[in-house]
Amino acid sequence: MGDVIAALPQPRVPVHGSADLFFPVHRIYCVGRNFADHAREMGAAVPASAAERGNPVFFLKPADAIALGADVPYPPGTSDLHHEVELVVAIGRDAPAGVLDPADAGALVYGYAVGLDLTRRDLQGAAKAKGLPWDTGKAFDHAAPISAIVPAAQVGELGPRKLTLQINGETRQAGSLADLIWTVPEILHELSKLYALRAGDLVFMGTPAGVGPLQPGDRFHAVLDGVVEHSGRIVARSADSAAV
Repeated sequence: MGDVIAALPQPRVPVHGSADLFFPVHRIYCVGRNFADHAREMGAAVPASAAERGNPVFFLKPADAIALGADVPYPPGTSDLHHEVELVVAIGRDAPAGVLDPADAGALVYGYAVGLDLTRRDLQGAAKAKGLPWDTGKAFDHAAPISAIVPAAQVGELGPRKLTLQINGETRQAGSLADLIWTVPEILHELSKLYALRAGDLVFMGTPAGVGPLQPGDRFHAVLDGVVEHSGRIVARSADSAAV
């Protein structure tokens, strides 16, 4: 038996501090509106208590949306690309069958990274206004810039670590992980109700307030306080892709 086309290489994220260890990516799950201040800036209602949270908002990006290099191409089809800095959780083992107990969620975590949930805001907004799915606003090539993954054993407790994002040296986003509406164990618990969590899954945990536009030439510097940093720049897409 043989493949009728050549199989593409599996997307892989480097492990921090190692030249030859990589994390193969299975799926990318993303959490929407997981910081109250960002929910407010997007015009969404914010729960007054944990009992009023309802269900978290999930969406997916393709595994090959990860962008590892310093140069991130400005995507086609948009004139309003936005940045959203996020904690990224890397799952290192398959979840047991059934719904995952939050108390057992930590055992699944291989490590942590910092990433950007890049968003074609104009496409997302147009789809929302019509009550349509907004996959085109979130799932596209190079839509998930990400740092190397730091093993959880080297990180310890996440606690109130801060996420920050600078654009061209100016701080645009800053937020404490203590302000997450849904914690990492809670999110893995909720995801397990809908999907079979697998080794290789990445979970982008949501962004604090301050999301805004990016232009070709902009430089970004994302930091997960005391854990890892990631820098890069937005570059103009080629003439061929600009015509798409």
